[in-house]
Amino acid sequence: MSAHAAVPQARRPLPPFTPEHEELRESVRRFVANELRPHAMQWEDAEWFPDEVFAKLAAVGFLGLKYPEELGGEGGDYLHDAVLSEELSRCGSGGVAAGIGAHVGIATPPVWKFGTEDQKQRFLAPAIRGERIAALGITEPGAGSDVAGILTKAEPVDGGWIVNGSKTFITNGVRADFVVTAVKTTGEGGHHGISFLVIEREFEGFEVSKKLEKMGWRASDTAELSFADVFVPRENLLGEENGGFYLIMANFQWERLLMALGAVGSMEAVIDLTIDYARERNAFGRPISKFQAIRHKVAEMALKLETARAITYHALRLFVETGDAVKEVTMAKLQSQRAAFEVADEALQIHGGAGYMKEYEIERVARDTRLGPIGGGTDEIMKEILGKQLGL
Repeated sequence: MSAHAAVPQARRPLPPFTPEHEELRESVRRFVANELRPHAMQWEDAEWFPDEVFAKLAAVGFLGLKYPEELGGEGGDYLHDAVLSEELSRCGSGGVAAGIGAHVGIATPPVWKFGTEDQKQRFLAPAIRGERIAALGITEPGAGSDVAGILTKAEPVDGGWIVNGSKTFITNGVRADFVVTAVKTTGEGGHHGISFLVIEREFEGFEVSKKLEKMGWRASDTAELSFADVFVPRENLLGEENGGFYLIMANFQWERLLMALGAVGSMEAVIDLTIDYARERNAFGRPISKFQAIRHKVAEMALKLETARAITYHALRLFVETGDAVKEVTMAKLQSQRAAFEVADEALQIHGGAGYMKEYEIERVARDTRLGPIGGGTDEIMKEILGKQLGL
């Protein structure tokens, strides 16, 4: 971090992190700077990053930070994973961070929490080694935040189920070796009768319908998936049959926390870039950092960062201590995502015409952060959840 950064290194570690977590932070930051950031523009242009990125992350233990050593993990905790998610925001590509985050943060945790020992050995252990890439399949063309609207159906047959339906906006969906997939296993409506099946790429009838073109997260592969009479064996049922809604809810808190942490990391990186630019860019014979309006804008950006950091770290601490911090996690997700977009927008204004050029990271950040108030539960859904948590 540069000497003028909005959050000086001397202030670390901040709760709930410890000196051990900060040592990990420096290690992750070096990896991001050396292995990911130099390729960001190339991967953005290609709208793809190579699978070998997962292997490189696995080689230094970053795919299994919170997973047990007996599965090939590092035996850490959620805070170690939180450090990774925050620092990935510095890689220069929201799509790369999203693809890695989907594998580590939302697709493999259900296998860890709800899987049998056989499932952990077949799916989680090779995922930790970077040998099999994972995706989570919940969203459908007609069901996003409203998971009760899932229509993909699994009909029971001898030895398992026959699955028909589709999924969309699935991060890692093009490359995934297996998809942890939400399906309807009863004819009941609402939240009842949702189950999770691990659907493997080689299963007959499972196809990637198409790779989606997006405004942001361009380096990540986001797919539409189709299931046409796909036989899924009973041993691929994850958790209890018809108990999938609990699994979804259990995973949402961590997913939303990771989004908040990513937003904090993004804002910090953007402010650093903006300060550097303001010091170097001259207008009317002097650096634009000397203009009061610029200083005020950066001050407001820093305030949004620190507000988001405080509420996110507070929610993270409560989640780690209690396993249940719905109100605080919802607040963190709601506040941080809009703030990250606003900070990127202000940075774009300060960079002027240069900020809109694709070789400038600010242009990518502005596109990438716009998904934040939508993905993982829209702002409107977050406000509804928060209102209920407040007793309304």
